[in-house]
Amino acid sequence: MDKLRLIVMENIKELGEKVNEHLKEIMGVTNDLIIPIEEMKFNNGEGKVVLKESVRKKDVYILTDVLNHSITYKMYDYYNHKSPDDHYVDVIRTLCSIRNQADSVSLIMPFLYESRQHKRDGRESLDCAVALQEFMHQGVKNIVTFDVHDSNVQNAIPSSSFDNFYPTNIILEKFITTEDVQKENLLAVSPDNGALKRTRFYANMLGCELGGHFEKHRDVYRVVDGRNPILGHEYIGKDVKGKDIIVVDDMIASGESMLDVAEEIKKRGAKRIFMFSAYAMFTKGLEIFDKAYKDKLFDKIFVTNLSYISEEAKKRDWLVIVDCSEYLAKIIFNYHIGGSVSPILTSTSKVLEDFAKGD
Repeated sequence: MDKLRLIVMENIKELGEKVNEHLKEIMGVTNDLIIPIEEMKFNNGEGKVVLKESVRKKDVYILTDVLNHSITYKMYDYYNHKSPDDHYVDVIRTLCSIRNQADSVSLIMPFLYESRQHKRDGRESLDCAVALQEFMHQGVKNIVTFDVHDSNVQNAIPSSSFDNFYPTNIILEKFITTEDVQKENLLAVSPDNGALKRTRFYANMLGCELGGHFEKHRDVYRVVDGRNPILGHEYIGKDVKGKDIIVVDDMIASGESMLDVAEEIKKRGAKRIFMFSAYAMFTKGLEIFDKAYKDKLFDKIFVTNLSYISEEAKKRDWLVIVDCSEYLAKIIFNYHIGGSVSPILTSTSKVLEDFAKGD
């Protein structure tokens, strides 16, 4: 029997089951590859993870989504929602349950835990680096993530395997096959300096121009929700009048900044605005997007299913969710057979190539 096994944490069950089915098809097997586990919580908030099958001599791939806030547990006489910290600790518990019995352990964490706290300024914690080192200490051989906030965080584990994949191909293929767009009338705009490299990558894949970027002006004297609030956006770039615009970022948290950018682009006469992000958290709810959509500030938001999307969000006409389960299954299988990940990292679909060429 093949050695490949999946451990699917409860926070990524839907995606994990799809990955399981794709892997069974790729490998030509009928038996499920998922090892059942139990994630338990005691009434005082402590917990444990129990593996229901042996992982001895197996190649284990743990799938987890630290952004899933829908899972609750009872603590004393009230209910808590699991936070990214809870999900992180459950991964550590799972690794402790494996107890180095597996031949190899790979961690598939699409949104890298604490990836926004990847560098230190003054007396700050350095959470992402510490977490990466702890994963390695607990026996993880490979870390796989997607569109990480800053790939330089892998310097925290310089001798370890760390691969950052991009779902760009899949997102853009969905975009060009569902929307009536022509590259000659398409411009890519970055919401800030930090997203400029990512936006340029999207523009190159589509064969369209990089229109420009926005400069964020922040209030350095105040801190709100852990950040300096944005006072305004200044656009630097080409004329957007009459153009279809794509706005790209790695994540949408509250979404206020992206919507501010969309409003500024609309003021300058843009025709349609499409937003792209690997992760959509909607931390301040969906209503601000509903209003912006009603006010015609944007046309569609394209996101992946690599992180949790609420049932309410799935009902929105303005949200397009791109399925990455087959892509993830191919990545896992490639690791399993010892193949090079370079072709996966650099590949482009024919549909996208034809669009970029104008065919």
